[in-house]
Amino acid sequence: MKASEIRELGAEELDAKLNDARAELFNLRFQMATSQLDNTARIKVVKKDIARLLTEMRVREISAASDVKA
Repeated sequence: MKASEIRELGAEELDAKLNDARAELFNLRFQMATSQLDNTARIKVVKKDIARLLTEMRVREISAASDVKA
């Protein structure tokens, strides 16, 4: 998922995507532990997606806080 795609999402969609990504990461880790994971690079991609989602959520939180102060 690209950062530009993430910026277009609403707050509820961000939460949903974050929950989905965390669930996928859990499943990938479980598959890796049981030697069933074929594409190990997928773990890195999902972690980066989670980081992008959290970053966008934090940017919006900071932006909302600065709007309230002003």
